[in-house]
Amino acid sequence: MNAITLAMATRDLRTGEAHGVNEDLELPLASVGKLLLLAEVAMSIEGGILGADEPVELLDDDYCAGSGLLTSLSNRAWTVGDLALLTAAISDNTATNALLRRVGVERVNAAAAALGLSRTRLLDRVREPRGPEHPPTFAIGTAAELVSLAVLVSGEEGWQVLMRGWMRQNTDHSLVPALVRHDPEGGWLANKTGTDDGVRTDVGIMSGRVAYAVLACGPPGSDHELATAVRQAGLALASPERGLQ
Repeated sequence: MNAITLAMATRDLRTGEAHGVNEDLELPLASVGKLLLLAEVAMSIEGGILGADEPVELLDDDYCAGSGLLTSLSNRAWTVGDLALLTAAISDNTATNALLRRVGVERVNAAAAALGLSRTRLLDRVREPRGPEHPPTFAIGTAAELVSLAVLVSGEEGWQVLMRGWMRQNTDHSLVPALVRHDPEGGWLANKTGTDDGVRTDVGIMSGRVAYAVLACGPPGSDHELATAVRQAGLALASPERGLQ
């Protein structure tokens, strides 16, 4: 991959109007792949398969460098709900791995497929660093399938409301919404971002009106250009015609 590749899909939640660019292109997702895990956990809580207050003991193998706080905290037991919130709010890699150990990657992918995401899937747990013996990336997928997930999350079923609540706690507004005037603490955005060397991704719902998925990939060292491309895409999708600026 010698140049920046941008894939984008949007859906107006009021009119159903859809737009896409390279929306069926399969790309690495970085931590946006954690949305599949959050969806499975939310559906399992609603279905009584998991309890939000079920304690999960962190194992040494769960701990992972990179984003998150659990590597710096002393508590070794957290509830399923706590781990899901940490995954959504600060993309905590250790919380993600603990939840993945509890529910399993295969179960997460099966749930995603049942929601219509046949090409968007997890390949592995989170690893920092990722070695040559491991799958090449954490997750892959398409903007078209991820925007369909965002549309689903905008609904009013129990698991959708729960997952949207977790996503509203996301602290990273540095990509799609970065150039759009908004109150970061106003509940205007429910999203999940992904950041890796050569990858910038963002999937979510703006102002309850527009569902979006923006995926950008490029060569190592292109992170500034990738972030700029995603931010410009966000500015375009939050056009005055949609009343989001």
